[in-house]
Amino acid sequence: MSDYAIVYFPNLIKRGFSVPSVLADFSIFGIDIEIKFYGAIIAFGFLLAVLFGGRMAYKWKMSLDKMVDVLIYGTVFAIIGARLYYVFSKWDYYGSHLAEIPQIWQGGLAIYGGIIGGLAAAFVVCKVRKMNYWNLLDIATMSLLIGQGIGRWGNFTNQEAFGVNTDLPWGMWSEKIAADIMRNQALYAEKGFSVDPNLPVHPTFLYESVWCLLGFFVLYLICRKARKFSGQIALCYGIWYGLERTVVEGLRTDSLYIAGTTIRVSQALSAALVLVCAVLLIVLLRKHKKNPQPIDGIDFFLEEELKKKAEEEKETAPETKDECVKEAETETDDAEVNKNV
Repeated sequence: MSDYAIVYFPNLIKRGFSVPSVLADFSIFGIDIEIKFYGAIIAFGFLLAVLFGGRMAYKWKMSLDKMVDVLIYGTVFAIIGARLYYVFSKWDYYGSHLAEIPQIWQGGLAIYGGIIGGLAAAFVVCKVRKMNYWNLLDIATMSLLIGQGIGRWGNFTNQEAFGVNTDLPWGMWSEKIAADIMRNQALYAEKGFSVDPNLPVHPTFLYESVWCLLGFFVLYLICRKARKFSGQIALCYGIWYGLERTVVEGLRTDSLYIAGTTIRVSQALSAALVLVCAVLLIVLLRKHKKNPQPIDGIDFFLEEELKKKAEEEKETAPETKDECVKEAETETDDAEVNKNV
């Protein structure tokens, strides 16, 4: 496999673009190390997502120390979840190639598995560290859109996550894509569709990248102007991302399927996600309208501690006031005695 591919957009321009897949290739102590653009781009998206999340946590007065715990455990279990989701969906292959299961650098991560793993780990950490899980989700989902929007370009450098044939101006083609299509013709026929290796295909990675980055700005605007309760942004994320994935997943050629069926796992899951999140959002917004509760983003447990402290100070305030009055009266009496003397 070469370290670059020539990608063409034949319906748009005649000239092709050289797209490298390897960022750096070097040797240390006789060990060959290859850094792919795929990993570098995902790492860059992850870094920007973390920086945004940290900034929001600071503004919402959430403990950065606790946020680091969430980040560490959430990241580890997100990677594990993403890999396991993918492996189990292709167990007919990995069941006979167990040694390849840990080789995530070869590709094979499922976003929904990562989300499930990360959210589960975050929930446990929030319980242990006493953090508001729903406030955390609101920040995490906005950050996730940044990471997804940028990370999808890693698929472009790998020439993967493309769709079926299209005659739209932005349809793309490369020798690597054509070879991949030829190799999977039997699978496509089994799932009830066909793809011509000589024609351009949908750049589905681009659709998701644009949708996620646009979604970040939409959700951030909602967060600033129309956030009514903790968890609202997370529900909006489920609707926004679910809608895109329900449509775009139907165009992809590399979907994971429910065993023995032509039902795409991510498409079915996305449709269910949109429905559940939409119902919950409507119900909770109506509930808030009837019984509005102010929110300010302060960590719930920190807020409770501050309320408790304020109540304690209030209870002791009358005693303190009486002592001050007695002290003032004593000083007045002493002043009169000195005046008479």
